[in-house]
Amino acid sequence: MELSYAIARYEQALELLPVRWQQAARRLPDWRKAQAEEFRLRTGRPMTVLTCEGEILVSDELPRALVTQSDLEQLCDMVTGYSRYAVSETLSKGYLIGRGGFRVGVCGTAVLRDGANTNLRDISSVAVRISRQVRGLAEPLLRELWEPEGFPSTLLLAPPGVGKTTLLRDMICALSDGDEQRPACRVGIVDERGELAGMYRGVPQLDVGFHTDVLDSCPKTLGIPMLMRSANPQVIAVDEITTAEDLTAMAAAANCGVALLATIHALDEEELRRKPLYPVLATSQVFRRLITISVEAGQRRYQVRPL
Repeated sequence: MELSYAIARYEQALELLPVRWQQAARRLPDWRKAQAEEFRLRTGRPMTVLTCEGEILVSDELPRALVTQSDLEQLCDMVTGYSRYAVSETLSKGYLIGRGGFRVGVCGTAVLRDGANTNLRDISSVAVRISRQVRGLAEPLLRELWEPEGFPSTLLLAPPGVGKTTLLRDMICALSDGDEQRPACRVGIVDERGELAGMYRGVPQLDVGFHTDVLDSCPKTLGIPMLMRSANPQVIAVDEITTAEDLTAMAAAANCGVALLATIHALDEEELRRKPLYPVLATSQVFRRLITISVEAGQRRYQVRPL
């Protein structure tokens, strides 16, 4: 990832912050800006920036400046264009998507109705994730995966924080755009948590390819059959398989000739086999290939194997 791009995304994300915290965030040196993964604002605490080394204060000059609830309310208003009611569906799930595709996690007091959360009030903390794209990750993997019949259903396996979603997004983009060796594919995304395409007012803020259709903020179990009916995809991509129902929906799509691309949390294959979901995964036989991601000496390693 180019340093200038990493810094530019940091500068773009900080524009979602209240003005006084924008000024503080700009004081960080460029090398810190390039490292930054999230802005963290908690009521009654100083604002911090999450990096690979942990959370740091945004400025040594302001160690006693504290985030107020007014700051958080202003941030949410700015992200939503002062129309929170228009995004109440995603806010009730604990997040918003800002201009540029930045995901804003929100905590506060849940407003329950008939046992379901319908909104958040008294906002207590906010996390602005500084999403960045790393292009070219997918190319060597797709060359290894590609078969005469096309793309085989593939599962990405890694623990949190090592780049599953970043790799998934680049694979989606590469499959969708195609190249001289591979034809372009129609890719459908069920972007349940808004992290893959970063949809903002119907427009993907992150590059997910030329031939990609996005179903935003929809559970996978509902979204996969919807895509099958509406978009005629050749590949369906989702982030984070968590339930047996997810796999059931994927198996139905696979039975109709659609390839699947998905991620799942686990340290390695051994931990994956210990998960309660594994028997369903093994029985469904949806996925034919596994990509594992590990970090060695600060470098990410990718390995493709049969599943």
